Amino acid sequence: MKGISAVPHRNTVFRDILKLLPWSAFERLVEEHGTDELVRSFTTKRQLLALLFGQLSGAYSLRDIEASMSSHQARLYHAGGAAPARSTFADANRDRDSRVFSGLFTHMLGMTTRGLRRKMGDAVRLIDSTGLRLAGAGAKWARFSAEVCGAKAHVVYDPDLGCPIYHMITAATVNDIVAAKTMPIETGATYVFDLGYYDYGWWAALDEAACRIVTRFKKNTPLHSARSMPVEPGTGVVSDRIGFLPGRQAKSRKNPMQGAVREVVVTLETGETLRIFSNDLDASAKEIADLYKRRWQIELFFRVMKQTLKITHFIGRSENAVRIQMAVALIAFLLLSLLRKMAQDQQTLLETARLVRTNLMHRKDFTHLKQPPKPPPLDSPQLSLNWCST
Repeated sequence: MKGISAVPHRNTVFRDILKLLPWSAFERLVEEHGTDELVRSFTTKRQLLALLFGQLSGAYSLRDIEASMSSHQARLYHAGGAAPARSTFADANRDRDSRVFSGLFTHMLGMTTRGLRRKMGDAVRLIDSTGLRLAGAGAKWARFSAEVCGAKAHVVYDPDLGCPIYHMITAATVNDIVAAKTMPIETGATYVFDLGYYDYGWWAALDEAACRIVTRFKKNTPLHSARSMPVEPGTGVVSDRIGFLPGRQAKSRKNPMQGAVREVVVTLETGETLRIFSNDLDASAKEIADLYKRRWQIELFFRVMKQTLKITHFIGRSENAVRIQMAVALIAFLLLSLLRKMAQDQQTLLETARLVRTNLMHRKDFTHLKQPPKPPPLDSPQLSLNWCST
């Protein structure tokens, strides 16, 4: 007789999420960097699963991840995961090549943007950094003062895609402009940033690559030989001038950016004025002001990352462990963004993260997490009893 299953099989939410990962690309990265050489049981794949479990479940420490995964061992087995021993997990985070995880993020980002046809001149890149507080053994590489250790996550963010396209980790003592000078420059893109990247030499490099620059003027930076441009009323623009930067940024540094630049002054809601710098002499003043206003989107991204994912509590404090955890947090961000788009109900990224956290090891359809589960269909061979009161 042919067997009939009374309860149809359904994967856990975690296992369905793992199916969204490009495992073939991950295996190539593991082989390329040799991270599974001489490894017995805790492979790089199991390390990634444990790290993703920690991000999506909201675990705060190695002990949290070990205990939570141990309680779900039967269901994790089918996903290829296993509860890691804390010491083995810590050693892997400290020693394994972080480029496997950052490479996976880059590959997934390429999958996300595939098929998106857009002129590079329309691409906007927001640049900023956020502080990451570290404490305990292993954090000396990021010592900020006698009592405080900290790192920085430097991010290039695409506001149209709603996701980061580049990241790097440094000690907190590294200035933002030092990190920015190592970032790749995309020819023709628009770069928007704040005063932490105030460097005429770097601006000149962007200008030579035909990039549009939108940032803030320092209060004490004059604009020489300036001529005023007409201002459109009702736009919030106070003045629009074209002139030249000072010949030197500091006493010993000659300014390589000798061409004409632009100053757009706008009024804020507080009544204060803001001086905006740009090397675009053709766009309207309102367009320049609106581009600078978009910079706040990267601030919102950092806030969401710290609310939904674990970049404020680190399970490892070595430089390599922090790099790995940041890369996996960005991978989790891409997965949550994809889940939000696939969900049948309208929901925010924060709501998606909370629903995934609550239902991570439940056998549910991850596209209907807001809806109550439907009862399993009744097989005809089963006896149906209808109770009624007499």
